[in-house]
Amino acid sequence: MARLLPIPEIPFHITDATEEKWYNLANVILFALSAFGLLLLVYLGVCLFYWWFQERFLFVRFTLPEDFKFSNKQDHEELWMDRPDGARLHALHFPVKGATGAVLYLHGNTGSLRRWQSKASRFTSLGLAMLMPDYRGYGKSKGKLSEDALLADAQAWYDRLAVIYGEQNIVVYGRSMGSGMAVPVAAHRDPRLLVLESPYADLLDVARNFLAILPYKWLLKYRFRNDVAMKRVKCPVYIFHGKRDPLVPYSSALKLYAATPTDIHREMITFEKGYHSNLPGFPRFRRKLRAILTGETGVKDRDR
Repeated sequence: MARLLPIPEIPFHITDATEEKWYNLANVILFALSAFGLLLLVYLGVCLFYWWFQERFLFVRFTLPEDFKFSNKQDHEELWMDRPDGARLHALHFPVKGATGAVLYLHGNTGSLRRWQSKASRFTSLGLAMLMPDYRGYGKSKGKLSEDALLADAQAWYDRLAVIYGEQNIVVYGRSMGSGMAVPVAAHRDPRLLVLESPYADLLDVARNFLAILPYKWLLKYRFRNDVAMKRVKCPVYIFHGKRDPLVPYSSALKLYAATPTDIHREMITFEKGYHSNLPGFPRFRRKLRAILTGETGVKDRDR
């Protein structure tokens, strides 16, 4: 029988220095895992916070009592609309004697008609009546917010205006957040014009412009896919946007312009020094808007 040779012992000695090295490495790994876990908890907490409170960020609402009296010196009347889900909506109507048409003005996300009413003269001075509704939770309007509800409300106001002035005479005007309702209205109806001031292609673009690391694709309850709705628009489209807009990226407006059908008249009016809310301060903006609304020709397009 073969004889097994004994396995020689290999001397192995852990020194204090080696033990301390492994101990320190273990502490580093434990610290890294703890830090990662803490950051993950903070990240998830921010995501949850945004998901829960996003309506407060997207819709900066200011309410008004029903007996509030608007101080606008122009002739105006308050209109009300009851919706099937129990919401009660409020709007200001600025009639013009012998009006050649009317503008449905869908305002931005901050403030009520108390703030936005001053925009009416921009249109009434051109012989156009104007209807400016407050969204649910804004001003005197009441009702539960949702994207579908806001879109349906905007279409209902459009239909009401079309009965008075004729659909062929209606201009749909969307300002910033309001563009998210203006484009779908124009897509489902047949207005004379669609005019957009500081619009976006997708609300996702706006959200990512603030804090790109959050998974907005899963967090956002509101998308307002203007780029999708725009493909069904059949009327002329005019887009005003500033290249220095810090809120709605100029690139998003370009995407929206690219989504506009090529078989209709479309214009992208860019302001090199334009921000989000200062476009009406440019003489060029006022000249161009006047030309669009009145049908003037030969207006020079100078960036001043």
